[in-house]
Amino acid sequence: MASSQQAVRETGRGRAAPSSAGGRKVTFGYHLVEGKMPHGMEDRHVAEFRRLDDGNEVGLFAVFDGHSGADVATYLREHLFDNILREPGFWTDTMAAIRRAYHRTDRKVLRTTTETEEDDGEERRRRGGSTAVTAILINGETLVVANVGDSRAVACDRAGRARQLSVDHEPLRERDAVESRGGFVTEIHGDVPRVDAQLAMSRAFGDQQIKEHISSDPDVTIEDVGGDGDGGTEFVVLASDGVWTVMSNQEAVDAVRGTADARKAAAEVVGEALDRGSKDDIACVVVRLH
Repeated sequence: MASSQQAVRETGRGRAAPSSAGGRKVTFGYHLVEGKMPHGMEDRHVAEFRRLDDGNEVGLFAVFDGHSGADVATYLREHLFDNILREPGFWTDTMAAIRRAYHRTDRKVLRTTTETEEDDGEERRRRGGSTAVTAILINGETLVVANVGDSRAVACDRAGRARQLSVDHEPLRERDAVESRGGFVTEIHGDVPRVDAQLAMSRAFGDQQIKEHISSDPDVTIEDVGGDGDGGTEFVVLASDGVWTVMSNQEAVDAVRGTADARKAAAEVVGEALDRGSKDDIACVVVRLH
């Protein structure tokens, strides 16, 4: 099995506090595996619950797929959710607040230097860039999903049907926007379409060299996930494109449905992607709404 030959970087599980609104049980699991590409692990994730000072409980889940290094993905893991939750208007105009927080975080990514390198005593800017797909579960009832790039969030209803919550920001789909900013999209045989012959997505954090031609503006969706009928949400899968290049939304959902333990379910998705030939780093988070 290909999945047994890859290096597992992180795996684990957790649950909401018993006091979650409505007494719902919410569990999560995650599994991250380093791919066979000629670089170190560049995917990062967040999976945790927080009790806020105002009494609200939020589940914070994210996948960040770094490229040309893990600097930006690591920065997002450490700062993006804090920036979102501190953004004025988060509770009154959530979509606008998240968009502002994404843009503000991207500006910080672009101007922030890393800590001084011990070997040469010089500071350097954060290299490369990163996708982001973030999900905030508020009091076990409301789910807020935002994304830039091609990491994806997919929900499964209680009838077993997959539904994509995020938007893949592909260069061909957003060619007009890229060209309106002065950039171009290449289509070279044997390769994926790229912005300025470099980036295989039209939105991302970082990427200073082509920032004028791409966007960090997220797509945002908000929905009630508290229903118990066939249309209610059973679980949500967040994963980097190491999954989605080889599996459809429905195939990923089907891989999760047969496994009640969220961590094992995340590992099942990753294992299936590897067995199908995925060579990229993979991060997968599964959130179950029991």
